Amino acid sequence: MRRNTPIVLLSVGHACVDIYQGSVAALVPFFIAERSYSLAVASGIVLAASLLSSVAQPVFGALTDRWAMPWLLPVSTLLGGAGIALSGLSGSYPLTLAFVALSGIGVAAYHPESARVARIVGRGSHRVMGWFSMGGTIGFALAPLMVAAVVATGGLRWTPLLVLPALAGAALCLPVVRVLQRRQAAGPRTPPAAGSDDVPSFVKLSLAVVFRSIAFIGLSTFISLYVRQRLGGGTATGTAALTVLYLGSTVGSVLGGSLAARWDRVAISRWSYLITAAAVAGVVWVPGPAIYLFVALTSAGLFVPFSLQVTLGQDYLPSRVGTASGITLGLTVSIGGLASPAIGSLADATSLRTALAPLVLMPVLSWLFFRTLPEPGVPRAESPGSAAARSGSGAAKPG
Repeated sequence: MRRNTPIVLLSVGHACVDIYQGSVAALVPFFIAERSYSLAVASGIVLAASLLSSVAQPVFGALTDRWAMPWLLPVSTLLGGAGIALSGLSGSYPLTLAFVALSGIGVAAYHPESARVARIVGRGSHRVMGWFSMGGTIGFALAPLMVAAVVATGGLRWTPLLVLPALAGAALCLPVVRVLQRRQAAGPRTPPAAGSDDVPSFVKLSLAVVFRSIAFIGLSTFISLYVRQRLGGGTATGTAALTVLYLGSTVGSVLGGSLAARWDRVAISRWSYLITAAAVAGVVWVPGPAIYLFVALTSAGLFVPFSLQVTLGQDYLPSRVGTASGITLGLTVSIGGLASPAIGSLADATSLRTALAPLVLMPVLSWLFFRTLPEPGVPRAESPGSAAARSGSGAAKPG
């Protein structure tokens, strides 16, 4: 297998998995239209996907710290797809919640191990992690288009067709799994990175990601309905807004990895969150078609720090990379869905604009936590000559 092939396969596989995270929000307008759910009841579906995922992510992260489990990649991909595929088949609300929760568990199982594998494949490169993260954001971007194409054509009873990306993603994971299994058979597992855990910084980082998650999940859940209200359009108008939200995230993911090659990740994230706060304000209050521009700026701003937060978490907890990945890439992302029912209830009682207005504060809170975060030193791969030179010069210095 060529050197770049594993990360390409992982990125595409990540896209296939995150289609199912994006599908939950994309299905909400169809559940409302076909089953007459209120905004609060419909947002409970997002909560179901988020709740179990939030609990399961750190558990799977801790497990991957103890044992390498690359086989989780194809298995969890299939589980994520199966839950969404079954979600439209029953008119029962509890069964719908159960199927969506099943998909959330699959997504939860995928992310810690895939992030650990991406770190191994990319040898700690921020740019590689950015490409891996971009795969997930592409999956988010494709979700509303795929859901609209399937469900708008045949209704919720056609959701079994949504399992197809899971089948493709599981097949793409298999070559990477075989490569990793051969590496494990050839020698012992790579020891944890050198350095001590910085738990206080990791906690601050996690809180920052939680507030970022509330902003993104809140917007992704309701932006379709909000833009339709603001512009007076139909389903296509709302789907276009959700697609712009997700496409902007792909730009932000790649941009974040590229910027991290030149500047500190913490500084990049701070500036990104400040810009995002202004962009979210534009989404809520600027009238007319310009809302699409602010949606794009918001998603790009929220995703510039996305992959950087994953590598920061791994560097703050070098002895527990799986746990760090499970929390920064999964738990804190999923936990944003816990706020969706509150936003939906407020929207039912007042208006969507009033309910979305508090989201302007979320990037500001993330910025406040990043103000006190240090940029961790990261050991980089060296040539034997440079390593020897570093060893020789270091011998003259006290530890």
